[in-house]
Amino acid sequence: MIETLGQAAEYGWRITARCIHGREDHAGKSARACHHRYELDLETLLWTRGARFPLSRLSGFLKCPRCGSRRVALVFDIPQIPNALRA
Repeated sequence: MIETLGQAAEYGWRITARCIHGREDHAGKSARACHHRYELDLETLLWTRGARFPLSRLSGFLKCPRCGSRRVALVFDIPQIPNALRA
């Protein structure tokens, strides 16, 4: 089972962060729901958090740059793992 940033990077995972709650700030105008998404850079995360950092804690360290919400969901793009590695 893949549980850390290091393991995710080793298996070629891609991680996208998506805002799931906030509202964009439009200086007094009515705000609409923010659905900003961004693919995270795993190399930078490895440098700043370390290879043993648990994936389960990652969303708690993120904040949407558009609306400021901390309600962020992570979407994992998991490539097919060759059968030889599944054993």
